[in-house]
Amino acid sequence: MSTEKPGRTILASSISKTYVQEITGKVESLRNIRPDGPLLVGFLANNDPAAEMYASWTQKTCESMGFRYELRRIEDRDFLEEAIIDANQDDSVDGIMIYFPVFGNAQDQYLQQVVSREKDVEGLNHVYYQNMYHNIRYLDDQKQLKSILPCTPLAVVKILEYLKVYNNLLPEGNRLYGKKCVVVNRSEIVGRPLAALLANDGADVFSVDINNIQKFTRGQGLKFTKHHVEDLGAYSEELLKECCKDADVIITGVPGEKYKFPTDYIKEGAICINFSSEKNFDESVKSKASLYVPSTGKVTISMLLRNMLRLVENKQKLQNRSASTN
Repeated sequence: MSTEKPGRTILASSISKTYVQEITGKVESLRNIRPDGPLLVGFLANNDPAAEMYASWTQKTCESMGFRYELRRIEDRDFLEEAIIDANQDDSVDGIMIYFPVFGNAQDQYLQQVVSREKDVEGLNHVYYQNMYHNIRYLDDQKQLKSILPCTPLAVVKILEYLKVYNNLLPEGNRLYGKKCVVVNRSEIVGRPLAALLANDGADVFSVDINNIQKFTRGQGLKFTKHHVEDLGAYSEELLKECCKDADVIITGVPGEKYKFPTDYIKEGAICINFSSEKNFDESVKSKASLYVPSTGKVTISMLLRNMLRLVENKQKLQNRSASTN
């Protein structure tokens, strides 16, 4: 009898490769309007080593796919807003991202909205968020301008598609029907949007926060067009264990260094994904999980670049629409 653990680790770098051809092909198709490649500007106004690493990854990935990348370091964070506004008004800049946290409070949410909607590669603008929560996939009535999704939640969706959790035999928008997912983290940047995206695609999602556990669902038989939220009660280990017993997918994003998801809560053969910069699962995860994705970073950067290309395409479509009416 084999003593090897049955689970298999799938690296984000392997998954991200599936998007390289698509992304580089689109960059080539834009050579007539962006001969040197689209320009992404990243703003760094903190000393967070994780942000420095993310910026380095972003630059390498951009340059390997034909994009230009410029990191703008802001020594005094009080001048960041002004720098963002300058980039908004610069026609040579196609995409803008900010490495958070900056102030670490509500002021960061304000800065997210300072970035022009037309250059928001991270999909954090309130219009994009509202569309996502209401399961609206386009910005216009003609359904030509696609809305932008926040890149880390989108990366997790793409990972689930890669792992064949999505059922392509079902209509688009319902392809997680019958799946149960647990998301341990309800941050406004990743956890809550991710739970909404998965529920909007048909899954029953248990959203776990330090205070309580909520259920995101489109109702029995997917009777609603967008997800509804039900409060299941205060957080407890017993309630978490109950939510996990039939879970097909467990996704974690707890930023604490000491946090480890209990391996004995994982259903045999479940899929486990961690989007935290910390390791939320220990090595025993592979004794229960069939597939384990320890990080999502490289897929997130691929989604960010896809978002930027979508913004460039949306801008071109609007310009063409305007030209045809004049």
